[in-house]
Amino acid sequence: MDAGITQTNGKHVQEPELGTTPKLMGSGTYILEGREASESTFLIFSMEEEVGALARALKIFEEAEVNLRHIESRPSQRKANYEFVVECDAKKGNLDSAVAKLKPVCSYFQVVARAHQGHKETVPWYPRRIKDLDRFANQILSYGNELDSDHPGFTDEVYRKRRQYFADIAYNYRHGEDIPRIEYTPEETATWGTVFKNLVALYKKHACAEHNKVFPLLIENCGYREDNIPQLQDVSDFLRDCTGFTLRPVAGLLSSRDFLAGLAFRVFHSTQYIRHPSRPMYTPEPDVCHELLGHAPLFADPNFAQFSQEIGLASLGAPDDYIEKLATCFWFTVEFGVCRQNGELKAYGAGLLSSFGELQHAMSDVPKFLPFQPEKTGVTKYPITEFQPVYYIAESFEDAQQKMIEFAATIPRPFSVRYNPYTQSIETLDSKYQIKELLRTIGNDLKLFSEAYFKMESDHGMM
Repeated sequence: MDAGITQTNGKHVQEPELGTTPKLMGSGTYILEGREASESTFLIFSMEEEVGALARALKIFEEAEVNLRHIESRPSQRKANYEFVVECDAKKGNLDSAVAKLKPVCSYFQVVARAHQGHKETVPWYPRRIKDLDRFANQILSYGNELDSDHPGFTDEVYRKRRQYFADIAYNYRHGEDIPRIEYTPEETATWGTVFKNLVALYKKHACAEHNKVFPLLIENCGYREDNIPQLQDVSDFLRDCTGFTLRPVAGLLSSRDFLAGLAFRVFHSTQYIRHPSRPMYTPEPDVCHELLGHAPLFADPNFAQFSQEIGLASLGAPDDYIEKLATCFWFTVEFGVCRQNGELKAYGAGLLSSFGELQHAMSDVPKFLPFQPEKTGVTKYPITEFQPVYYIAESFEDAQQKMIEFAATIPRPFSVRYNPYTQSIETLDSKYQIKELLRTIGNDLKLFSEAYFKMESDHGMM
């Protein structure tokens, strides 16, 4: 199971504040000290440009006794000159009254909140800018040395303290910082070496062509060796140069919604710790072997990177039931996906490429194989503590990507989304003006491509 594909069971976690530490609550869930994310509601609106417009809006909040936690203005993407983002304390004052008065005088109005259940017009909160990932990176369901009783390291105090060390590093990380470099112990390196040696021996026969193409480059550029555990920052830099994907350390399990949202920005939340040395060929949770041997190589492939991002984009603002479907699609593709290449089945899922036993199982005649179809795959139940009985086959990453785009179009949300790589932000597409501007941009790009093509044709004719 990956760093974020887990269920929250309706529980909300608190938003972190700098300088705080996790606290174990009575429910057994780690919630961070600080204000609760569920108490914040975000209003995004545009008003007709005239003197005093914002002042009148703020007066409405004041009269409704709504406490404002944050206000910002930014250029609007919907023809109006500006739009405002207001973070409100939903538990103080009469926010419903403020919304009822403000909405009629706005040319654009949207309500976004984590506590969206039961509110038909409220969109589930999602990050708009890459730095917004800091808002949920520490809203985790488990932390540090808290291990289940059946975990191989449950009674090992040295291992638990080491896990705490890794979790603290991730907990204090913020977007834009370099990922701290780890001095792994000889025992940790030996565990990595055992896993590395056994898996690499299987890749040539069972791994997909894209994985086998990239793996030698990771050896050359990122220190992938039997006697060395690569550093997350080195791998992240390599991936950024290849496809724009980056790695971000995570302190524990994220909700499926939050984990998938990271993929929309081509950010993968990754662990840094390693499995317990007593069982090097088994881990009950994702570790650095799973992340760097299973996931990282494929994120360097442009088609796979685009496919992964499509799952993330589809999750933004999606209803809870569709989040579950998308997380299941992620499970059967990015985690346990197989593809057909030259008439043979090959593994591309990280859960296969980082598991000696499961990789051999998946390439045998024992499991059942079905074609990847998001609408069917997304409702398939699956075990998490045993080998998968069913695997879904992708004919190609491009084919899987197109199917995800078509599936995303069926998600009931009042907008579409687009990632802007220049600003590393999400553009919410819900107006004709935006579409016209995008079409103009696409037209300019097509003109550029045409010019380049005809130049090549001309050069070819002169040879």
